[in-house]
Amino acid sequence: MMLRKYNTQRSHSDNLKLGSFTAFSAGMVNVVSVIIFFSFTSNVTGHYAILAQEIARNNWYQASIVVLWIFVFFFGNFTSNIFIIHGNTSKGRFIAHATPLALEILCLLAVGIYLQSFYNESLNETEILVGLMLFSMGLQNGLTASISNSVVKTTHLTGLTTDLGIFFSMITKKEFREDKIVIEKGQLLLIIMFSYLAGGITAGIIYYELNYITLYIVCGILTLIIIYDLSRLSFKKKIIRKKINRKTTLNSV
Repeated sequence: MMLRKYNTQRSHSDNLKLGSFTAFSAGMVNVVSVIIFFSFTSNVTGHYAILAQEIARNNWYQASIVVLWIFVFFFGNFTSNIFIIHGNTSKGRFIAHATPLALEILCLLAVGIYLQSFYNESLNETEILVGLMLFSMGLQNGLTASISNSVVKTTHLTGLTTDLGIFFSMITKKEFREDKIVIEKGQLLLIIMFSYLAGGITAGIIYYELNYITLYIVCGILTLIIIYDLSRLSFKKKIIRKKINRKTTLNSV
């Protein structure tokens, strides 16, 4: 499962699936925001540099907008973890983990609908829509990082690229090439990197054909994650019921 399991309960396969799907969607969102708004929305690293520049120039309005963008990304992470830590019980875990993803879908859906039907390319509209996309990416980053014990982070690649550099240096030694944990971490990092890149390329190609519908496709990909886990949960419940029925039948005999 991609969502239900938490922390050390997660398998390498769980993290690979979650990392690939969410990184692909994050890559798509970031490229769409660059094409439409000329702004990155899957991370805030560049926004800190812009904030410093605007403060140095005494452009206080622009600086306040960037502060707000950084805050909404932070608040997205905060919101995800609130759901996770307060709903992290055996019965409520799936709902707690799926809720941030559902909120992300609603945010991106709202941006897509607004762009398609109401957008006049004004500065105020752009600032709000960029903020909403940053919030959605904060939700995703907080979700994947929280449930995987910070193993899966899919909205930005700065730290990931650093980790890849460390990984490739480590496998120059035989002992690390034979270490399952090291190899699995390297596989996860590479999957996230290539998925993010593939998502960005896909979004770039699709956008010039379908425009704002690209964001609806992202919502569809994220919805598939929830549907996949729901179907797996349903399947497991059926198996458990069959086992219980068999035991009941045997005991009655």
